[in-house]
Amino acid sequence: MSGDATAFSRNYRDLSRQQGTDAGFQFEFSCRRCRDTWRSPFEPYTSGRAAGWLQRGSGLAGRLLGSGNSYSLSRAADGLAGAGWGQARDEAFQRAVTEVQRHFHRCARCTDAVCGRCWNVEAGMCLRCVPDTAAEVQAARHRGLNREATRRAEEVGEARAAGYDVDTPRQLVCPSCSTETRGGAFCHGCGHRLAQAAQCGSCRADLPAGAGFCPGCGSRAG
Repeated sequence: MSGDATAFSRNYRDLSRQQGTDAGFQFEFSCRRCRDTWRSPFEPYTSGRAAGWLQRGSGLAGRLLGSGNSYSLSRAADGLAGAGWGQARDEAFQRAVTEVQRHFHRCARCTDAVCGRCWNVEAGMCLRCVPDTAAEVQAARHRGLNREATRRAEEVGEARAAGYDVDTPRQLVCPSCSTETRGGAFCHGCGHRLAQAAQCGSCRADLPAGAGFCPGCGSRAG
C-alpha cells in the first residue's frame, strides 16, 4: 500500500465485486471526524463480468449436457475472474485514493483524513486538533450561561425550601390504586387519604396501622 493509500487504511470500505454481471471496483471513504462518506466512481471489472456470463452458461450446460460440463465451465469462470483480480483491484484502489484526495485532507498533527467541513483551512489541521475559534467561543458562552442559570435556580430552590413541610410523611404511590400521587395528601386517582395516621375518635391520638384499640384511651378503633 502506497503512502497516499496508507492515509485511508482505517476509514474505507471495499464495495468491489469480483465476479458476476455487476463485477467491478468501488470504494467508500469516511471522514474520521464526522463519519460522512464519499464513494469512488464505479469501475467495471471486465474479466469478472465475463466470468459471470460464463457461470450462467455453466448452469445451462448442466441442464443440457450434464453436470460434468457444468463443473468445467464453472471452474473456468472462477479462474477467469481470479486471474487478474488482485492487480486490477490494487490499481483501482490507487485511482480511488487519488480521486478522494480532492475531497479529503490529511491532518498534519493527528494524521487523520477528514472531509472539507472538518478541516481548519487557516491552521492546516482538522477541527478536532484545532477547533474553530468562533464555535469554541459560542460554546463557552453557553456553558457559562447554563452554569450561572443553574446556580441561580439552586438559590431559588433553597429559598423555597424554607417553606416546605419536610416533617410530614408522604406516599408517592397510592396503596389503594397505585396512582403516582406526587406527594399529595389525597390520591387524585381514587381519593384515598395518604400518609396520614388514623386518629382515635375519642382522644384524637394517632392509631398505629392495624390497631384494634386506641393506645391513648383504650377506645375501640374505627
